Amino acid sequence: FYTGANAQAVESAVTTPLEQVINGVEGMTYITSSSTNSGTSTITATFDISRDPDLAAVDVQNRVNQALGRMPADVRTNGITVTKNTAGFMGGLGFYSEDNRYSAQFISNYLDLFVRDEIKRVPGVGNVIIFGERKYAMRLWIDPSRLAARELTASDVVNALREQNVQVAAGALGDAPAPVDQMYSLSVRAQGRLTEVDQFEDVVVKSGQGGALVRVRDVGRVELGAETYSANLRFLGLEASGMGIQLLPSANALEVYDGVMEVMARVERSFPPGLEWRLAFDNVIVVRESIIEVLKTLAEAIALVILVMFLFLQNWRSTLIPAITIPVSLIGTFAFVKLFDFSINTLTLFGIVLATGIVVDDAIVVIENIERHMREEHKSARRAAIDAMREVFGAVVVIGIVLVAVFVPVAFFPGTTGRLYQQFSLTIAFSVVLSVFNAVTLTPALSAVLLAKQTHTRGRFFSAVNRVIDAGTNGYVRVVRSALRLKWAMLVLFALGLWATYAIYQAVPSAFVPDEDEGYFISIVQAPAGASLEYTTDIAKQAEKILFADPDIAAAFSVMGFSFSGAAPNNGLIFTRLKDYGERPGADHSLAAVLNRIRGPMFGIPGALVIPFAPPSIQGLSVRRDGSARDGRSSQRDHGAAGHQPLQPVSVGRDHRIGRTGHELR
Repeated sequence: FYTGANAQAVESAVTTPLEQVINGVEGMTYITSSSTNSGTSTITATFDISRDPDLAAVDVQNRVNQALGRMPADVRTNGITVTKNTAGFMGGLGFYSEDNRYSAQFISNYLDLFVRDEIKRVPGVGNVIIFGERKYAMRLWIDPSRLAARELTASDVVNALREQNVQVAAGALGDAPAPVDQMYSLSVRAQGRLTEVDQFEDVVVKSGQGGALVRVRDVGRVELGAETYSANLRFLGLEASGMGIQLLPSANALEVYDGVMEVMARVERSFPPGLEWRLAFDNVIVVRESIIEVLKTLAEAIALVILVMFLFLQNWRSTLIPAITIPVSLIGTFAFVKLFDFSINTLTLFGIVLATGIVVDDAIVVIENIERHMREEHKSARRAAIDAMREVFGAVVVIGIVLVAVFVPVAFFPGTTGRLYQQFSLTIAFSVVLSVFNAVTLTPALSAVLLAKQTHTRGRFFSAVNRVIDAGTNGYVRVVRSALRLKWAMLVLFALGLWATYAIYQAVPSAFVPDEDEGYFISIVQAPAGASLEYTTDIAKQAEKILFADPDIAAAFSVMGFSFSGAAPNNGLIFTRLKDYGERPGADHSLAAVLNRIRGPMFGIPGALVIPFAPPSIQGLSVRRDGSARDGRSSQRDHGAAGHQPLQPVSVGRDHRIGRTGHELR
């Protein structure tokens, strides 16, 4: 923080020297920065996902220390902070009083003193940002004409404050070494830093002839205000304060969310009367809903697999044997998930859903061969199991090896793709290995015990099913025989099929991950260059009216003076939370439908550009215009060294279909 400097001064004196020393640190993929007229410089270094975040933080801190000697004195006094966290926010909390009993300044100061540190202590929380922060500070308003009349400058006032507003170490009386008859040792306490408005007004700036003193009150006025007024926050249409919670790179969002809610339930009991809080937005509820839906799909998949097996095996004993392999394989897979320190997430659960149909294949191959021996050769169940396993043991093992060879290499993909699909692919591989083990051990043992010696008579339903299957088999054989007589025609059709596959692949839009209903969306507010914070706040109020008119919207969390690309009075973000999924049934109430309804009215707001968009399905994943991965921020680079003026500001909407993620150090 460079007090009093504009954006250009901050960039030339602070941002550029820091970028020069940070750039090239081990494991860094790219670096972004922003310098604002409020004197703030923010530099974000994004690292490869394989880089240890603790070591990366140490490396960046060491690089920053190299540049401290080149920093202005005010910057060295305030210090440079290095933190590690992921891109984006896990969620936001809004604090307000419905009767406007408390000012935003009071609420902000209360959050800073009693709430922020409590949340920071939750395991997995990387950083807690207070939006619209109003730290208490003494503000001195100097009258230039009074200064000139007394032959003073603003520097004289600043120097007087530095000399007289200090914490003094006054020492002690009677401390050793002391005379032998010294009976007491007293610690001396002297008045330290000033705390009251009157004390600041009494600071002597200049002493004149005859003992005349010029005090601060003679050249200006003092008031208790906020350290900065660079941002405003509105929540539920009220002036408020809020918090944005960022995660550590290794954090579990669900655990952090539960921890934050537990802390808030505890601290709200000591809130001042009339101070309330609500969850403004979060990206955790979509994870919970996704896991619930995947569990439902898993149950449906298991039921369908058992139904299909019964339809074709046509015997409950034969169906029971491969059905038992499903829980055995899946429970064993969870053991491997724990062993490899994976988590139960949508990817691992999705892998288990797909594995549900795979794990029974080997058992079905074994049991059908056992039944064939019993039916055709009239063997006992035990003898049939032994003879059948001699025939298919090698084939079952080879099938498992082939499937493992398909999925395991996916886990070694580099970068974000490999990290995303690692748990998915290994989960399936684990389940396949266990299914092969079950097929060659458990399945023949159960068959020898449970299968009857002779095949039971089929009923009318299964007789009809068998006729349909036999008819399909005979038809398929006839088609294959006909195709063998028309080899060249089949080759032409095969080539046409390959061409059609390629054409469709090129025509269908590609995507890294599909868009999802996250339960909230973000709106960027871009006012004209030079617009004041009050002007941008008025634009936010107009946008809020449009948002609250939609029946599917529950809350709006408007932060003016803040954006993903840096803090500026003409920028802002609006986080809009939708109602719970249970209250929004049907496609007409989905996130996409809400965005389609409000996009037109938002674009129609005069005097600024307001762009609503859905957040990325995976936090931190997006794409740059040059195709490389970023975290959704846009930037420009001056390759021609032409300076700031030729670079015109641009607004770029997020395309979160492709990208990478990593650790961020700020």
